[in-house]
Amino acid sequence: MKKWKYVLGIILFLALLSFLIVKLVSDLEPIQENEILVVKINGIISNSDGDNIFSSADTNSDSIISLLKKAKDSKNIKAVILEINSPGGTVVASKEIANAVKEFNKPKVALIRDVGASGAYWIASSADKIVADELSITGSIGVISSYLQFSDLFEKYGITYERLVSGKYKDAGSPYKELNDEERGLIQSKLNKIDQIFLDDVKINRNLEDTYRIETGEFFLGIEAKELGLVDYLGNKNTAFEIAKNLSNLEEAKLVEFKERESVFDVLNRLNANAFYYLGQGIGTQLYLNSKNNNLEINAI
Repeated sequence: MKKWKYVLGIILFLALLSFLIVKLVSDLEPIQENEILVVKINGIISNSDGDNIFSSADTNSDSIISLLKKAKDSKNIKAVILEINSPGGTVVASKEIANAVKEFNKPKVALIRDVGASGAYWIASSADKIVADELSITGSIGVISSYLQFSDLFEKYGITYERLVSGKYKDAGSPYKELNDEERGLIQSKLNKIDQIFLDDVKINRNLEDTYRIETGEFFLGIEAKELGLVDYLGNKNTAFEIAKNLSNLEEAKLVEFKERESVFDVLNRLNANAFYYLGQGIGTQLYLNSKNNNLEINAI
């Protein structure tokens, strides 16, 4: 019996080793000449990796900046396409990527698919050309700092907020108390300054003179955005590809993506995360069925 366990262990080890070798070899596949790199900007933009195992769906500014640096240093990468599907994110992270795009010394084309709004549009505006689907959501140029405020709810249930601060503005914006007029004016003044920097940068990037419509923070469909000068072309990935080739003076090119190499620990972590996900899915399904039997309804949002 021990012998069979030993043999099985060796087989599993060799299988894992083979998988990793194949993975590394595929990642080391030679890059062809005249390549156009696709850099995907999806989900919420931030400078954090997130606090949960599913945060990979969002965009980390350091990762994007690192990709652009690799593309800049690569002789075979002739241009980049920023494939954007994001509602925006934190101010600093969006600004960091926008600056990195402007400093990138090769042709860059932004492609807005479903959404390229707020900070994501800030990034798009830093490209040489912008392509958007006619029904995409663009613009929404502005900043927001809204939150839920619970003071009335606390009062209803006899909960009090004991205020102990070292400065009168230290807890301005706390959800546990109402803003007074002075605090509201202070926070609004900060937002206005950030908004002006955002707007000024977009005006310069897009060479805009009349900005009345976009100063409202309104979002626009792709067809409206083109009329306002917020995008250059209506189209899709093929449109962006052809524009990138033209900007690079290329007749032929190949679309590529950089992929991070995975270590053994990355593979095991992903397998572990998937196991927990499906475990949770099974529990959630059972809770749902139980709730139906009890005439209750549980919504997952």
